[in-house]
Amino acid sequence: MIRKEMIAMLLAGGQGSRLGVLTSDVAKPAVSFGGKYRIIDFPLSNCINSGIDTVGVLTQYQPLVLNSHIGIGIPWDLDRNNGGVAVLPPYEKSDSSEWYSGTANAIYQNLKYMESYNPEYVLILSGDHIYKMDYEAMLDFHKQNEADVTIAAIPVPMEEASRFGIVVTDEQKQIKEFEEKPEMPSSNLASMGIYIFSWQVLKDSLIAMKDQSNCDFGKHIIPYCHENGKRLFAYEFNDYWKDVGTLGSYWEANMELIDLIPEFNLYEEFWKIYTKQDIIEPQYISAEAKVERAIIGAGAQIYGEVQSCVLGAGVVIEEGAVVRDSILMEGTRVRRGAIIDKAILAENCDIGEGVQIGVGEEAPSRLNASIYAFGLATLGEDTVIPANVRIGKNTAIKGRTTEEDYPNGELAGGGYIIKVGEEA
Repeated sequence: MIRKEMIAMLLAGGQGSRLGVLTSDVAKPAVSFGGKYRIIDFPLSNCINSGIDTVGVLTQYQPLVLNSHIGIGIPWDLDRNNGGVAVLPPYEKSDSSEWYSGTANAIYQNLKYMESYNPEYVLILSGDHIYKMDYEAMLDFHKQNEADVTIAAIPVPMEEASRFGIVVTDEQKQIKEFEEKPEMPSSNLASMGIYIFSWQVLKDSLIAMKDQSNCDFGKHIIPYCHENGKRLFAYEFNDYWKDVGTLGSYWEANMELIDLIPEFNLYEEFWKIYTKQDIIEPQYISAEAKVERAIIGAGAQIYGEVQSCVLGAGVVIEEGAVVRDSILMEGTRVRRGAIIDKAILAENCDIGEGVQIGVGEEAPSRLNASIYAFGLATLGEDTVIPANVRIGKNTAIKGRTTEEDYPNGELAGGGYIIKVGEEA
């Protein structure tokens, strides 16, 4: 095996429970984004654009869609004989079998994989952020400072700082303090969950902390390295970075793509975002259709009206249907006369004729007010809505619903329908 200077370990096993019904059948990194992409495409594309050709993808929760999307890594030029992409689920060992419990525990369980490349450096990534970043520039910074650990950090508004791991640095960007989600943050420089470790330091700290329950980088490994006199530095990143972990931030990040001059450009020639595409037919927009500010995926057919939307591949909007300020994922159909306002519809939903989604006043969700908020109506994968029903805001629906599920033909704001056998 040829020695690799730096390999990447991409944590993609998370459920993403704050995305509600969107992640009841798929892992968060496999959720669609921007019409034709999935969230994991961004760190994978960053790797190959940064010259990293060896990536271990750690999967756990609902890995089916993620595994088939990654395949052998062809879209990202990661189908290599030496290196390339490897999907690393938890596996049974001779003396035990255990799920990954915590980000660092997942990496610890794959020490053998990393050892096989004998790297000088290991890049730890999470699979659920939208951004473009040159990891090679971060590695140069790591080397220049003779760092043991480099943490990518981004300035955040002070009032949001308590949601993140916060670093406090000196003028040379050496980390003096590390606070995991502090109530009273003393800095606004937030960890992005992107780390470069010198290999021996990573290996030693993972072995030292292996018996910690739910062993995590932010809570255990970084403090351990800091307490043991390791050189920790913060690499400051000042470009676009979005944690799309809530329905509100996920909806917002998609909507930002359709601004006249988008804050985040998916189509730069010198830093492409690569993805696996199953549908390659062209879009069809009929002469009667009206389309304004929209991303429309391959094979989509538009006969009605679309305003400020992100539509995935194969979406069909029938005559007389109106869709505004919404995200519709691959294979979803909106039938005649239906009106959809500010909604997120997962893959392969079927919206009946004359349905109205996103109507009436906002009310707090009775299922989970912290998840189903932002005035959004959210439909999980393969959801079917019968004709002529009205659906309010902050609602959640998952499964094949029938007229009987809607008293007086309505699901009021804050309501939910999760069919038996489906999960929220």
